[in-house]
Amino acid sequence: MNFLRGVMGGQSAGPQHTEAETIQKLCDRVASSTLLDDRRNAVRALKSLSKKYRLEVGIQAMEHLIHVLQTDRSDSEIIGYALDTLYNIISNDEEEEVEENSTRQSEDLGSQFTEIFIKQQENVTLLLSLLEEFDFHVRWPGVKLLTSLLKQLGPQVQQIILVSPMGVSRLMDLLADSREVIRNDGVLLLQALTRNNGAIQKIVAFENAFERLLDIITEEGNSDGGIVVEDCLILLQNLLKNNNSNQNFFKEGSYIQRMKPWFEVGDENSGWSAQKVTNLHLMLQLVRVLVSPNNPPGATSSCQKAMFQCGLLQQLCTILMATGVPADILTETINTVSEVIRGCQVNQDYFASVNAPSNPPRPAIVVLLMSMVNERQPFVLRCAVLYCFQCFLYKNQKGQGEIVSTLLPSTIDATGISVSAGQLLCGGLFSTDSLSNWCAAVALAHALQENATQKEQLLRVQLATSIGNPPVSLLQQCTNILSQGSKIQTRVGLLMLLCTWLSNCPIAVTHFLHNSANVPFLTGQIAENLGEEEQLVQGLCALLLGISIYFNDNSLESYTKEKLKQLIEKRIGKENFIEKLGFISKHEFYSRASQKPQPNFPSPEYMRFDHEFTKLVKELEGVITKAIHKSSEEDKKEEEVKKTLEQHDSIVTHYKNMIREQDLQLEELKQQISTLKCQNEQLQTAVTQQVSQIQQHKDQYNLLKVQLGKDNQPQGSYNDGSQMNGIQPEEIGRLREEIEELKSNQELLQNQLAEKDSLIENLKSSQPSPGANEESSATDSARDSEQIADLKQELATLKSQLNSQSIEITKLQTEKQELLQKTEAFAKSVPEPEQSETVTAAKATDVEGRLSALLQETKELKNEIKALSEERTAIKEQLDASNSTIAILQNEKNKLEVDITDSKKEQDDLLVLLADQDQKIFSLKNKLKELGHPVEEEDELESGDQDDEDDEDEDDGKEQGHI
Repeated sequence: MNFLRGVMGGQSAGPQHTEAETIQKLCDRVASSTLLDDRRNAVRALKSLSKKYRLEVGIQAMEHLIHVLQTDRSDSEIIGYALDTLYNIISNDEEEEVEENSTRQSEDLGSQFTEIFIKQQENVTLLLSLLEEFDFHVRWPGVKLLTSLLKQLGPQVQQIILVSPMGVSRLMDLLADSREVIRNDGVLLLQALTRNNGAIQKIVAFENAFERLLDIITEEGNSDGGIVVEDCLILLQNLLKNNNSNQNFFKEGSYIQRMKPWFEVGDENSGWSAQKVTNLHLMLQLVRVLVSPNNPPGATSSCQKAMFQCGLLQQLCTILMATGVPADILTETINTVSEVIRGCQVNQDYFASVNAPSNPPRPAIVVLLMSMVNERQPFVLRCAVLYCFQCFLYKNQKGQGEIVSTLLPSTIDATGISVSAGQLLCGGLFSTDSLSNWCAAVALAHALQENATQKEQLLRVQLATSIGNPPVSLLQQCTNILSQGSKIQTRVGLLMLLCTWLSNCPIAVTHFLHNSANVPFLTGQIAENLGEEEQLVQGLCALLLGISIYFNDNSLESYTKEKLKQLIEKRIGKENFIEKLGFISKHEFYSRASQKPQPNFPSPEYMRFDHEFTKLVKELEGVITKAIHKSSEEDKKEEEVKKTLEQHDSIVTHYKNMIREQDLQLEELKQQISTLKCQNEQLQTAVTQQVSQIQQHKDQYNLLKVQLGKDNQPQGSYNDGSQMNGIQPEEIGRLREEIEELKSNQELLQNQLAEKDSLIENLKSSQPSPGANEESSATDSARDSEQIADLKQELATLKSQLNSQSIEITKLQTEKQELLQKTEAFAKSVPEPEQSETVTAAKATDVEGRLSALLQETKELKNEIKALSEERTAIKEQLDASNSTIAILQNEKNKLEVDITDSKKEQDDLLVLLADQDQKIFSLKNKLKELGHPVEEEDELESGDQDDEDDEDEDDGKEQGHI
């Protein structure tokens, strides 16, 4: 700590000797006292001295305070005092130094004490663990101390926290603390933690930081909130700026949609407090972070689309057209809208449709251009409008065409009531304000960027310079102003416009060279030795002349490529020309403009180059240098190669178009074939239906014809009566035909009914009734189950007999063994007389006989058991066969029941049809009766038929009797 003592010795006013002794005594008490109260009082005293005697307390007490944090964690009060003391030692926030030297010395003290504290990484880890304590007197001082450490030595502390287990996650819990003081200081802590550290930014983002911060902003009142909203917005910017992963996570999490309420500020003239302006400014910057041109194109495009879909772009345009908006907010809103629409066709189309709330309504583009060419407007606002116009035309050929069309004679408003964008640009281009000249020239150049069609269209623009004089083309008027020696800013703007206009457009080059004064003017400007300010103009003149050579199609004999190069070599010199051309890219303003698309200049004097123009210079400088050094033979060869390539490209294009047309024709023919197939199928179906209908009508006709042939005889007698009653015979004939048809249908139905009845009877006779089937199947199953039960009982009996025989055999074998043992023992103990041998042999023979008998009986029982097992298997197979037979019979029974049910249904349907036929016949008979035609009743007809049958029976009987 020698350097700290040196700093202390260099202070102008050191502490009194008694204060130094007091600090030393307090440190001794902290280190040696055994009572917690004594240590707590000593630390509290050090805290009170730490602000005034920061250096002495830091030198003597830091180690003791760290030891207190390690050993006395159970007492939150002493921990809080220790953390406060360390904060006072390390932090520079509380210092109120007057002299600059003392302030610098104070900052050095803070960084030096921080370095001592973090030298042991365990100290930072200990501090992180203390932040888990919920006690306010521990957590709040811990948050402030860690924030101060990050401010002093941010990268080193960030690295320690990053490698600490769950270090960042512990800090994220501070955002969920219910105490606003801790939550707000936690936001400040995370600001310092996430500054310029992509790894920590990703961890914080994936710890649900976006959700929590947006919730805090909403709770605090969005843009109307206080400084807490400002802190949250700064933290969001830290997390999103230059961090593609977090930007994608923010978009995928649908957090862009939650930004829309921020900009619902209304159209109020009051209520714009300084804090609200700051908050809204940060909110607009946050939107720009998501759609910055420096981001990957895919990420920017997806964010732009999301902003349009959720209505955020519409809300920004509302602020843009509102009244009473502060100038800096309006400027930042214009810049934000610019980047939201840049390169996005959908957003650009929407912006083109926005109208200002004026009477009559004017497009927002026109209103903005009016501000850009108005020299009374603030410089920053005019730059913002130019940037907005550039972004609107960026990769927007449709918008470019609309702007150029407002300059063409056919679209100019003759009444002069409404002002178009083209008229405003021309007015700014030729006004007396050089800044308006430059802005209008750059804006018009963007309308021509990478659009050869609009470059040709702009050649048609004619300007009326004064009354009585013929109109002058816009191209000629630009060159006239150049030759008049206007301000440098004006000439630079016009030269940039002409270079953009003539590049990649041979027709424009021809128009430019057609004016005989243009080439001498350019060569004269390039050849002169002017000051440094004019060198930029000389470089642009050299670029314009080089473009006239490189894109020359040699249509003018006086200014072909070769003649222009000869002119340069004679009047300027090739090396001098190349040197003057290099003035552009070497200029300070060129390098500044090439960095980013937004025209951001500190003052109007710095406005020289446009970002897109720097790209054009970078592209053309090399090719123009090569073109100047090429010989005429090389030019001819290059022209031939170009012509060959053009012919080849035209042939390829022709065949591509032919193939495309053939593909279209094939698709049309395929569609026609599919349509014709569908129509053919429909027609075939219709023909089939018609053929069947015709056949039905033929059958009905033949049937009616046969029936009418039978009824022709009585028809004559009825005609007179019908005519007498005033009824036409055709109607009676038609009614009779209907009656006959109904009778025939009735007979057919009766026949069908009889057939169905006979079928049902046959089925009933051939198949027993369902009840009988069920009874028979039940009886069979009962019989089979009885047989199985008997077999099982018999098998159990045999098994029990076998077991008993086995037990008896075992006993006999045991008895045999015992006898053998006794015999052997007796033979050893007693001498072997012949009698004893005889008795023993007789007993052994008896036992062996009994044993053989038992073995024979066991063998017989086994054979019997085997036979019973085979018989059981056969019975089981028979039972399975009977079960399958029962199942088959059951299925057949079910089928027959279904057939019977269907037959009954058909019979019922036939009965219903017969009833309908009877009803129709009855109604027709009633109708005939009403018409006065005599009709025989059905009962009479039936009785007549019965009498005829009886007569026939009697005749048959008589014939048989005679026989």
